[in-house]
Amino acid sequence: MKFHESLIDGARRYPDHVALHWIDRDKRLTYAQAVEQMERVAAGLASLGVQRGDRVGIFAHNGLDYVLAMYGAWRLGAISAHINVQYADTLDYFLNDCTPKVLIYTHDHLATINRHRAACPSVQHYVCFDGRQDGAIDWSELIATPGPAPSVDFDDAEGAHLSYTSGTSGRPKGALIGHEPTHRACRCIAERLGFDHQDVTYGASTLSSSYHLVANLLPGIHAGATVGIATRWDAAKAWDAMERQGSTVLPSNATALAELLEHCRSRGAAPGRLRLAVSGGGPVPPTVKRAFRDELKLPLAESYGQTELGGFVGLGPARLPDEEKLLACGPSLPDRHARIVDPITGQDVPTGEVGDIAVGGGHMLGYWGRPEQTAQVVRQGYLYTGDVGRMDAEGYVYVRGRSSERLMVQGEAWYPRDVEEALMEQQAVASAALIGLPDGAGEDRPVAYVILRDGIAVAEAQLLQAAGQRVKRDLSRLELRCVDRLPLTPTGKISKAELKAEALQAAGGAMHPG
Repeated sequence: MKFHESLIDGARRYPDHVALHWIDRDKRLTYAQAVEQMERVAAGLASLGVQRGDRVGIFAHNGLDYVLAMYGAWRLGAISAHINVQYADTLDYFLNDCTPKVLIYTHDHLATINRHRAACPSVQHYVCFDGRQDGAIDWSELIATPGPAPSVDFDDAEGAHLSYTSGTSGRPKGALIGHEPTHRACRCIAERLGFDHQDVTYGASTLSSSYHLVANLLPGIHAGATVGIATRWDAAKAWDAMERQGSTVLPSNATALAELLEHCRSRGAAPGRLRLAVSGGGPVPPTVKRAFRDELKLPLAESYGQTELGGFVGLGPARLPDEEKLLACGPSLPDRHARIVDPITGQDVPTGEVGDIAVGGGHMLGYWGRPEQTAQVVRQGYLYTGDVGRMDAEGYVYVRGRSSERLMVQGEAWYPRDVEEALMEQQAVASAALIGLPDGAGEDRPVAYVILRDGIAVAEAQLLQAAGQRVKRDLSRLELRCVDRLPLTPTGKISKAELKAEALQAAGGAMHPG
């Protein structure tokens, strides 16, 4: 099934049920209205010459029109190409990579558009969501174009959504995911999370990421739910909105969930109808997982996936976990075949042992315009994720970190997530990120950047000892650096590449044993 066909199917089943709700402006569309608007957008884009396979660039904040632009492009067999607004300074890089015929943007980025316009020859038409601007068509006028959208015949396996990687290890790459198997993956996600037409979601993660697509939009529409879209995250406003509209599912990330937890504590409860939180984009601190379970009595289903997948490898069930499964990102989903393999032999390792994570059963069609880089990660039908982890006998996945982030400390392999979780188990630590710096002897000097909770004092030696007991490792060589903030990628992950670059720059490019 193609992405837009699920919306049409919803209109047949629940024509008068609210499909999309732009929470910030309290604008709603029923399933029938959403299909009508999708057809208008498709007709408007077709009038600009958009055809099957063309890219329609979207450079905008979250909103209802953003979603309709996606559906309009999909309806024509075109590819929606998503660029995060945080990449404004390098917009030309993305536009020259995906070469869209049309670029749709929000009015506050006119200066950005003008700065890059001359360097982006592929863009034939600029469309502004918020009215006519210099050199840009008014979105409202475009979708008022008379006449039906053309009928377009294309295959389910063709490309639909071009989403850029977070750039944690090099320049972002555009991962092209197809209608299938992504739609199949989202049906499995909806079933795992128990979505139905009575659910009301609160989706505040950026629409430029594939996470929003597979955690909120497509599973919700498949189930006939009301899909909520928020432009920006604010824990207090989100709590009020979820309480007011009866939100049942919150797809989010670890940082936002930690902020919501604190706000729920101040309010004395979670929003009344909320039955489930879903996290993606990075690991959730064990203290947050435990607090959702023990204090809020609310399941927190942590997902494990990546832009290249168009779905998840592992996703927690919609129930409270026992202690043994608390730190798992899964079990694996039925549409995926997850393997833990030896990085040298490529053979499966014994159950419970650590190795590289490979996934079959569906993944991206490839990195846009990068066949050689695609071939490095897609081999014999499997996507080699670049992550390290283990899987238990029940199929639960435990991710330990990126293979590129693996540290060698005195001949011993350290996986960042092991140490980070051990630190975040301590009451004083709100967040932690482990990196390795050159030690001058060909190995790594481990450095952990930590954010301490306000008002909690702790001695460094005491913290290292407690975390070492938790991880069952001597952490005496670990250097702690307390910071007020950690750099984040546009998708909300801690940017360890930026941490490492800043550390090397501060030391003049050379690090020595401490």
